[in-house]
Amino acid sequence: MEYRWTSTTFEMPGCHVVHNLGVVRGVTVRSAHLGSQIAAGFRSLGGGRIDEYVEMCEQARAEAFAIMLAHAEQMGANAIIGVRYDATELMQNMTEVIAYGSAVVVEADAPTA
Repeated sequence: MEYRWTSTTFEMPGCHVVHNLGVVRGVTVRSAHLGSQIAAGFRSLGGGRIDEYVEMCEQARAEAFAIMLAHAEQMGANAIIGVRYDATELMQNMTEVIAYGSAVVVEADAPTA
């Protein structure tokens, strides 16, 4: 079954849930390389946005999301509802990111006359 939709809500406008297949997740652990850590350290002295860590966080979220999508597809889902992210610092400069939600099969609502 082809994957199609994700939603942070527990509804899909114009669709209804036919089957709830259970929780799906994508987990990754990321760390900035030494050069980024040094550059970020200097940037943090002046305050403001630290691009090296923003990029690392964006990559980690995208990777966790892609793994979650693959998990849902393996289960036969065509949608994921209730999508959430969480992150935990495992140790200094090492972060776990998880994307999770409920894998479901949805169908379009019948048109109303």
